[in-house]
Amino acid sequence: MGSPALCGRNNGQQRLGITDPISLSGPTEYDVLKTRELEKYLQDAGLYESQEEAVNREEVLGRLDQIVKIWVKAISRSKGLNEQLVQEANAKIFTFGSYRLGVHGPGADIDTLCVGPRHATREEDFFGELHKMLSEMPEVSELHPVPDAHVPVMRFKLSGVSIDLLYAKLSLWVIPEDLDISQESILQNTDEQTVRSLNGCRVTDRILRLVPNIQSFRTTLRCMRFWAKRRGVYSNVSGFLGGINWALLVARICQLYPNALPNMLVSRFFRVFTQWRWPNPVMLCANEEGSLGLPVWDPRRNPKDRYHLMPIITPAYPCMNSSYNVSASTLRIMTEEFQRGHDICEVMEENKADWDTLFEPYPFFEAYKNYLQIDITAENDDDIRIWKGWVESRLRQLTLKIERHTYNMLQCHPYPGDFSDKSRPFHHCYFMGLQRKQGGPASGSEQFDIRLTVDEFKRSVNVYTQRKRGMEIYVSHVKRRSIPNFVFPGGVRPSRASKLTWDIRRSSELKASDSTQVDSPSEVTESLDGDDRRKKIRIDDDANTNLRNGECLAAANSHHEEVHEVSQVSNTSSCSIKDVNFIPTSTNNLENLADVSSQNNGDHGSMGVNPSKNVSDTAADTSNCKEAEKLAIQKILSDSYDSHQDFPCEPEELEDFDYNKQAKDFGATKQGSPMMSSVANTSPVVLPTVSCNEARQSSSSYSNGGLEELEPAEIVAPLSTGTAPVAERKPIIRLSFTSLGKAGKSS
Repeated sequence: MGSPALCGRNNGQQRLGITDPISLSGPTEYDVLKTRELEKYLQDAGLYESQEEAVNREEVLGRLDQIVKIWVKAISRSKGLNEQLVQEANAKIFTFGSYRLGVHGPGADIDTLCVGPRHATREEDFFGELHKMLSEMPEVSELHPVPDAHVPVMRFKLSGVSIDLLYAKLSLWVIPEDLDISQESILQNTDEQTVRSLNGCRVTDRILRLVPNIQSFRTTLRCMRFWAKRRGVYSNVSGFLGGINWALLVARICQLYPNALPNMLVSRFFRVFTQWRWPNPVMLCANEEGSLGLPVWDPRRNPKDRYHLMPIITPAYPCMNSSYNVSASTLRIMTEEFQRGHDICEVMEENKADWDTLFEPYPFFEAYKNYLQIDITAENDDDIRIWKGWVESRLRQLTLKIERHTYNMLQCHPYPGDFSDKSRPFHHCYFMGLQRKQGGPASGSEQFDIRLTVDEFKRSVNVYTQRKRGMEIYVSHVKRRSIPNFVFPGGVRPSRASKLTWDIRRSSELKASDSTQVDSPSEVTESLDGDDRRKKIRIDDDANTNLRNGECLAAANSHHEEVHEVSQVSNTSSCSIKDVNFIPTSTNNLENLADVSSQNNGDHGSMGVNPSKNVSDTAADTSNCKEAEKLAIQKILSDSYDSHQDFPCEPEELEDFDYNKQAKDFGATKQGSPMMSSVANTSPVVLPTVSCNEARQSSSSYSNGGLEELEPAEIVAPLSTGTAPVAERKPIIRLSFTSLGKAGKSS
């Protein structure tokens, strides 16, 4: 699927990744200055732990290592092994995740892996004897085993430090202290749960070996994690990206700009992924086939892999897509956030914005006029913890169901977190922003009917096999003005006259600019939601349709001959032939892009650093560098991914989902699972055909955005699922929450 991960480079520098770097340029004065500013900003934001806390973590890990060594000797003796084997019996603790990557913050948990010998079983010994040992220790608290999860885990606090402990049972009788788990042979004769448990450590270590500068990688990743949390796109379980996903994306940018400092890497992160044509995969190295026959991510062989919208591939065998939780709605939100980040970085290079602007929090409860509120309750602490974990693992399915049943016309924005009403014990609630697809039909007499969709979702949650009395879930519609106060900081609803943010300023500038221009026939320019971001909607090129892998790649395949003649671009590199105009007529022009970037030196902010250059020369150099980078990104997307060929135009019908089976393994869904279909007896809502003229619409202006009002129908009593079939209903396009109760009440 590409070149080897490592190969020789000119000037003795190794190439990391499956393509050549985009630029080998070193840092400019401007980069050094802005990187110092960034590091100070991250320090002031409290993202680094104190030296005292770091030492405490090391002591806790040492104590945990002692505990598992005592445990493995005890079970070895209890199983009747001779004294020599008992003395040689060993278990070893490894770390992975943010702690191993060196980007954890104060109070963060530590992801750990216990590797044990073949006679130490997971069910009886790890979740039995070790759990019993931990429960009897005074320094251990909040002990919570999850043996049925996709990746079985034991969660607890040891001396106040949160620990997530996995277990891997190897085929060895004795675990050596110098065990190298990066070797493929370590996976021989292991079960699937062990392979998944080992994967975290193997991937983390592989990432650190595939980046050119670990310190720059860590600072950049710390920055991007902070940005993602501030902008509400950090949550794997909600359909966004989690820690490992962001690490892989940042690592790829580090490979493409091996000599860059974090300031430039942050800017290039947004520049590259704003231009990235998903579902082209992000890969740090070529996929390894391996010799053990384990399944790896490969769309050529695995039909399900073809429908992943935003593939980010892990670099350790067996290579997997770490981001298959991403849906059409969450991908749309993330691509808009990438564009916003890119725009701000461009302005920062002109000294017209600062880091505060980039990290402005996303105003979720001002961004939409309609929300779904999901409330859950239980009768005690243990029950609400278990119920909360199960419900969170299912919430992504509600997004997928709404997308599917409305044919992506109703878009969902899940909030990546939960809230609690302190006046109600054992209660949590979640929110989803709702809006009509931009550019879609806006007839006031038509509605979206999501009653059966919500009912189906609630049934899928309520089949949980460990559900107890008092475990309840309620789904209700709430307007923006009726959002409960407890979701706001301090329980105080902020004034609508909020501070002037980047998005509001940007929207005002664009509106002022657009007022002097006439819309072109092929585009409509309008405000984005309440976030007031500009969005150009191509009437003849549906954005969500382009996200569907089959249609994108089939379209590219149908034009294979034409594209190949023009630019030698792979038939999988583009969803639109319009991009051909930006690609050179010969790939020879791209061979020395790194040298071009190096000659242009300071390719992202040299203006203002070298005062001897006149403004026109600086602008020309900057433009040339950006164009060179754009061409390099085009080449990366066209040369490296030959696995997405010959996809079907339409994905097959989503598989029917076995709720009873899934309820026994809610951890699988918490890690993410393929999209499921609705219950067999439920028919989707049928939407009428809308002409292009009907699709052209303007939205009213509000202080926080131009989202149109989506009025709900009057709230009435819940409908029974045994009512007339959906096919007999009048087709609807406007929001109808007829069966949804008021927030906080039973539906």
